[in-house]
Parts: sequence; structure tokens; C-alpha cells
Amino acid sequence: MSPHLIPKPRPGGLDAASILEAFAFRMMYSVARDQYNATDLDSFHALAFSVRDRIMERWFATQDAYYRQDVKRIYYLSLEFLLGRLLISNVINLGADNAYTDAIRSLGLELEKIAACENDAGLGNGGLGRLAACFLESASTLALPFYGYGIRYEYGIFRQRIVDGQQIEAPDPWLRYGTPWEIQRPDVFFPVKYYGRSEYYGDGPTGRFRWVDTQDVYAMAYDLGVPGYRNDTVNSLRLWAAKSSREFDLQKFNVGAYVAAVEDKTSSENISKVLYPADDQSAGRELRLKQQYFFVSATIQDVIRRFKKRTERTWEELPDKVAIQLNDTHPSIAIPELMRVLVDQELLEWDRAWSIAQSVFGYTNHTVLPEALETWPVELIGRLLPRHLQIIQEIDRRFRLRASAKGRAVAIIDDARQVVRMANLAIVGSHSVNGVARLHTDILKSRVFADFVALDPKKFNNKTNGVTPRRWLLQANPELSELITEAIGDGWPGDLDELRNLEQFVDDGDFCERWNSVKHASKSKVAEWLQNTHGIQVDPEFLFDVQIKRIHEYKRQLLNALHALALAHRILEGDESVVPRAIIFGGKAAPGYAMAKLIIRLIHEIAAFVRGNPRVAERLNVIFVPNYDVSSAELLFPATELSEQISTAGTEASGTGCMKAVMNGGVIIGTLDGANIEIRDAVEEENIFTFGQTAEQISQLQKTGYDPRRIIAANRDLQSVIARIASWGAYGSIVDAL
Repeated sequence: MSPHLIPKPRPGGLDAASILEAFAFRMMYSVARDQYNATDLDSFHALAFSVRDRIMERWFATQDAYYRQDVKRIYYLSLEFLLGRLLISNVINLGADNAYTDAIRSLGLELEKIAACENDAGLGNGGLGRLAACFLESASTLALPFYGYGIRYEYGIFRQRIVDGQQIEAPDPWLRYGTPWEIQRPDVFFPVKYYGRSEYYGDGPTGRFRWVDTQDVYAMAYDLGVPGYRNDTVNSLRLWAAKSSREFDLQKFNVGAYVAAVEDKTSSENISKVLYPADDQSAGRELRLKQQYFFVSATIQDVIRRFKKRTERTWEELPDKVAIQLNDTHPSIAIPELMRVLVDQELLEWDRAWSIAQSVFGYTNHTVLPEALETWPVELIGRLLPRHLQIIQEIDRRFRLRASAKGRAVAIIDDARQVVRMANLAIVGSHSVNGVARLHTDILKSRVFADFVALDPKKFNNKTNGVTPRRWLLQANPELSELITEAIGDGWPGDLDELRNLEQFVDDGDFCERWNSVKHASKSKVAEWLQNTHGIQVDPEFLFDVQIKRIHEYKRQLLNALHALALAHRILEGDESVVPRAIIFGGKAAPGYAMAKLIIRLIHEIAAFVRGNPRVAERLNVIFVPNYDVSSAELLFPATELSEQISTAGTEASGTGCMKAVMNGGVIIGTLDGANIEIRDAVEEENIFTFGQTAEQISQLQKTGYDPRRIIAANRDLQSVIARIASWGAYGSIVDAL
């Protein structure tokens, strides 16, 4: 259709009258409800559609500007995007939060109550996904041409239930009522190939390879607009859903094989069902690799499609117009995939294609633990992606020739274990490799990837993680935000350095009293929420001592639990110096991670022990918040007074919970690890509590060894705590590990 045949709609206003008109229109024509039968959920959908309309206008304008200006685009590939709820975030970034609040209140409704009807998007698990979400919003706020790419998981990670103190995983049907934010794009539909074989064709050394006899699925795009903060920029998050190439077998259905008739559809669409399917069996491992290649293949096809819109371009221009950032190793199969497209489909010579690919890719590493670096069996890649294995082998062969002195240390394929080391592939195939905190990058350069650094030191750099203050302060803590704005003006959400202007109020008694009142109100809000949502009682007069993050041994929730039990023992012994405190845990354990799940059970055991001793309960409360997610975090961080950031030094790449806590006036108690070090440098040592050994000291200790029995023998608190845990009977593996 010619452009002039489509009339341009009247822009949607951001005043209260326009908002009410849009809300009423959407309630009738999109939700199909009226004033007599509309529920809060209906109101949420109608309101969200009206917000999306206003985002859409800016979205089209932004993308049109990018095209006309022929900008270089940033493509951010991540297996996770932990978005949280979007209604409040979007109206804040549109600069219309007050107008929406007033408009909805005029109807006798509360914006906060309506917003609570939205399900957290089940698109991520922990810090990796939340970082990706913060980057999306920040890039829009900075007006950078940024595109996120991921998977539209139908059931997300899982919904955590606690039964008899133990984690039970249930599906997370976050799409049960649909989501008004996404735009289905049935025309953006790409084939994704699996299995088959690699076939050589042509004569002699000038021949080529092609991937044939494949089993195909399709990737359909779903788009979400991501508005920047009050700047009319809207970037895109494109999520891929798996669709079968053969939806329904009528012949099988007609002979009564009803399950078999939809078997292909079920198998194909499993790819985008859940995030991180359990990988403790071969089918789960294969599904994980399928997921990674699925979204990478669709994304590379989409990137190339967009690049080719301007027909006059040469392939050498690709790095001038495309930057692909790999968020961890999950999308690193994109490197051989782009090589396959350039060499096999576009018929470029290898050296030319490799120079282009290296210039396009950047890789962000998120771990210093060698055992956590992703590997895939050569056999599995060869069976699932046979042409990619050939390309990886050729990349490996050529790199080994260049790095002959380093040998197996930098090899992409581990010959002994017969696995492909995906971090090595990402490093070799990228022009830039970054760590996510100063200490983390130093460890990568000096230990984990030292041999790579010796070959190409300029490739490695640091980019310390961050969080968006629009969500984690302006949205999560409106009362504190109002106090800050009243004191220093409204520029700080776009320039966080302005918060230093608050230092002039440090001795202002009235200001400090109001600050403390805001903190107490946040604690009272959490107490009410815990009671109403989870049936958990907590006294807001207690100190809120909070550790909310993914459950893992290196994050040391176990250490915090031991401390909680030690405090209980001291109270029983009559120690009056124990400050009344609520120790609040939250986080999920991976379904196959037995020790992490046992730690959750131990926390509940300790909580029951505390509740069962009235004398202890007067001064101590141990709480585990079930199904911790972004919305829970938005309540808990404003109420946090003491934030536990206690990972073993040298193991936490960065951490962003520490940033969210201090942004809301919480004080860190933590180790010299990850971003804690840089926060200490920013706030000065008297404003953070640090303890424990440095990463270097721990590295030395691991080399020389130590005897934990000697430490226990010298510490009466530890002795009594371990004896108590042993007496409970179910925690032998924890006692043995200690």
C-alpha cells in the first residue's frame, strides 16, 4: 500500500482529559467491557493499551529517524530480559505519571492497585536478565539506537512455592491473560534449521559447503517498545517464539492418532516454553542448545535483512552499521552463524568474512568461576548443528596456528574432554571483551583469560554494571524521590551524579528526620505486604537486614543463615546487646541444584526455630520471601537498612543488588568483591561495612589449603550452630561441607 493511502492518526495527548478518553475507548473497543462489568484486570489492560498507543507514536518516529539518518545500530543478544511490570515504568518515562494518577483517581480507581494486576514478565531469572532490562531502558534514555533480542518464554523460569520449607517449582503462566505491551509480527517469520548434514559441492578447493536435509522450525517476532526517560525515544525489544513448520498432520488425525497429529507442533514449540530447561539429562541439554541457536539464528537473519534494506551497501560496511553485543556466552553461537551466512550464503572468502565478523561482535563475560564457563559436547553440536561444528573447528585450527605458544590453554575445542569452550569462542570471535566490575576484569585478565590477554591485551576492558535509577529509585521509592527532588531539583533521574548535592543536608536535622520517616514508611509497607500476600508477620521497628538474590553457594546465603542461628543462640543465652532485627531472604534455586535447595530448607528450619522460642522471637525474625521477582524487589530495596553482599571475594562478577540498596539509603555489609569495592570508593569507607579476606588472599588460601576444624574448634558460636544443624538430621551434606 502506498504511504499516502494510510492517514496519520491524531496524536494521543498526555493530559488527564485525553488519557480518560483513551482509557474509555480502549475499555470498550479493545477489552470489550463497560462500567458495569469491568474488573481491575480489565482496567489494567485498557490503561496499558492507552499507554502503548502513546509509546507507539514515539516508536514509529524513533525508528523512522534511525532509518533516515542511517545510524549504526546496537544489537544486544541476551537469553534473559527480566523486565518486571511495565505500566508504571512506561508512564514515568513518558513524563505522564501525575496525569495518569489524577485521571484514574477521578474515576475512583488507584493507579498502584491497577498496576498490581500486571504479571511480572517471565523472561529472566537473576542479575543477568535484570542487567539486560536496565540496559534497554538506559539506552533509550541516552537515545542510542539499541535493539534487544531474546526469547518469548511461554512459562518463564518457574513460580517458586514453599511447601514444608522446601522449594517446589510450578509453571509461571505469566501470559495467561495476555500482555498488552507486545506487538505480534506474523510477517517477521524466519526458518531455523537443525540436524541434517553439511554437504560439499563444487570442484576442488574452490568448492563450498551447504547445510542440507535439515529439520526446520520457525521463529515469529513479538516486539515491545522501550521508552526513554522523557525524551520521546522508543527502542525495541524483539522476542522470538517458536512455531512448528508442520502445525497439524491431518492424515494421522483422521486415523485416530490424535496425539501424534500435533507431535511436531509440540516438539517445535517446546523451544520457547521455559527458560533454562533442566540440563541434568541429555534431552534437557539438547533443548538448551536448541534455544540458544534458535534466537541467534532468527536474530542474525533479522539483522542481515535490515542491513540489506539499503541495496548499495557492501559487506565491508557491516561493522560500520552493526554492533552485536553478546550478553554472556549463551548467544556466542552467533559467531559461527554469521560466518555461515557470509561464507555459505553470501559466498565471501573466509578471511574477508572473518575480518567482518570479528569487527561486529563484542562479548560481555559474567563469571570468574572456571567451572561456570559454558561448554558443549562436540558430539551434540555436530549432531544438532553440523555445519557450525565445521566452522568452529576451522576457527579453532586457524587460531591455534596463530597462538601456537599458548597451545591448549586458548583452544576453542578441548581435545581431551571433547567439548567446545564457548567463552574461548566468544573471545576469539570478538573485537572487544569486557568484564563487569573492576575486580572482575582484573581477575579475568590476570587469571581466567591470562593467556588470551598475552596475545591481545587491548581487546580486554572493563565496563562496570549499573542499574536504572528511574525504576530502582524514582519508581520503586516515590516518597524518597519526592524528598530528593524537593531538595535538589528534578534533574537527578537523568544524571545520578546530581545526588551528591544531597551531602549538604547531612547535618540538616529536619531533612534527616524526613528521610528516616520515608524509610520507616517503606518498612511498614513491606510488613503489610508480607502479611497480606504471604501471611508473614514482621515488626517494622526491627532492623531490616536483607539478602535477596539467586540462591547459590558462592553468594553465601548459608553464611547469613549461620549468623541468624548464632544470634538466636546469643539471645537464648541472655545477650541483651543483639539489635532487634528481621533477616529477610529471597531468591530461587535452580531446579537441579540440590545444595541451594537444601540451603532454602535450612533457612526455613532456622525461621521455625526462632518462631518457636518466644524469647528469641522478641528480638529476631527470620523470613524467606517466596517467589522473589522484580516486583518484590521494588518493595524490599526501599525498606532495606542493611544489605547483605557477602559473596566469597573473587567470585561475584559485579552484583547490582548492592547498587539498588545504596540507591535507596541502605547500608552494605559485604566482602571486598564485585561492585562493592567501587561503591566503597564512591561512598568512602566509613559508610560501608566490609569484612573478610581479599580475592588475592582467598586465592592464596586455596593454593595452600586450610583446616576448617581448627576454625570451628576456636569459635564457640560456630560449634553450637553446627551442632544444632546436625541435630536436625536433614542437613548432613551442609555440615560435611562446612
